[in-house]
Amino acid sequence: MKWLRSILGVTLGTWLLVGLAYPLVMTGISQVLFPYQANGSVVKTRGQVVASLHVGQYYHQPQYFWGRPSATTPPYNSYVSAPSNLGPTNKLLVDHVKARIKALQQSIPGLKVSQIPISLVESSGSGLDPDISVQSALIQIPRIAHATGLSSGFLTRLVDQHVAGPQFGVFGRSRINVMELNLAVYKTLHPHS
Repeated sequence: MKWLRSILGVTLGTWLLVGLAYPLVMTGISQVLFPYQANGSVVKTRGQVVASLHVGQYYHQPQYFWGRPSATTPPYNSYVSAPSNLGPTNKLLVDHVKARIKALQQSIPGLKVSQIPISLVESSGSGLDPDISVQSALIQIPRIAHATGLSSGFLTRLVDQHVAGPQFGVFGRSRINVMELNLAVYKTLHPHS
């Protein structure tokens, strides 16, 4: 009976320490030191929450930059974040890529397949990637310039202002957060909002 009491005491103590105390302490530290990130890095426009900075969003309007495709259904459903798990020879994947290439070429006249970064036609591993490559942003400028009336030079400078280098200067490649870039486009188009 003594050993049973010891086992129950250790189990209860572990639950309280790991299941309650540790999460509460970490949540408290996060709220004090990193409140923006701890609360989901939400982006607000006119006082309304419109998105999270670190979760990909579905943009299909011609006046905004499009992010990486998502394998989630409907597009960018954060509740089912996952890759498609389709292999390179899978007909469904090939059909999806062809359809995305066609959509890009229809939205950007004169765009050649060789100019399209693979990241704009293949879905990301999480299905909710918030970033695109610099090239992915640059090839979209003609469509956005046509849809908004903003000059290509202005949009190129806007893209350059939003380039983030590799993580810690070493990991990965330069990238652009699509939400931040589109927010800059929105503010340019709606300066009084």
